[in-house]
Amino acid sequence: MARLPRLSVAHYPHHVIQRGNNRQVIFQDARDFERMLDAVKEYAQKFAVAVHGYVLMPNHFHLLVTPTTGDGLALMMQAVGRSYVRWFNQRHTRTGTLWEGRYRSTLIESERYLLACMVYIDLNPERAHLVQNLADWPWSSCAFHLGLRSDGLLTPHALYWALGNTPFAREAAYRQMLQTGLDSQQTNALTDATLRGWALGGPEFVAELHSKTARRAAKATAGRPKMVKKSKEN
Repeated sequence: MARLPRLSVAHYPHHVIQRGNNRQVIFQDARDFERMLDAVKEYAQKFAVAVHGYVLMPNHFHLLVTPTTGDGLALMMQAVGRSYVRWFNQRHTRTGTLWEGRYRSTLIESERYLLACMVYIDLNPERAHLVQNLADWPWSSCAFHLGLRSDGLLTPHALYWALGNTPFAREAAYRQMLQTGLDSQQTNALTDATLRGWALGGPEFVAELHSKTARRAAKATAGRPKMVKKSKEN
């Protein structure tokens, strides 16, 4: 069965996951991490993709982005992937693939899931027990969202700005969101939707996407339609 084309629609936020092949390490040291961030920044600007959040982990990375064209995200990820693999293989004297197939992504409904997705991304180093203080992980957007450093890669989403009227209020609100964390249902929904490529949102959001793309946005309901029994006349 042929796989569906990737779901991507301009001006909607997308959550992206790219894993190393067989979960292998894709960032061996600080230079590797820095190279990837440079590549994401370069090609995000080139293909007009706004980056709202990110985290680079030893064997995978996450992005929260909004492309301004239908193919902008795909072009960006293709360029990032090829550029980084070429550099990584040359630097570490290796050959062959680095990625576990093509990147995974999903569209998310902003009002329901965008801030939750930001938290999901920024919490990754803590879930992996890499740091005790999330802001100490230098390869994520967390410190920026907490007001602890500037980051030229990021374009804050309007919903982040809406967390407060002042930087202090926004940062305090986001810190509280990190401390509260996500429940298992939110975490599983974000992970599952991204890995399967189905849009994450309510019925109205999915219907809206269906009006903008020929690609199915949600998994079709299995089975045949139920037959409606006719009532007997008295």
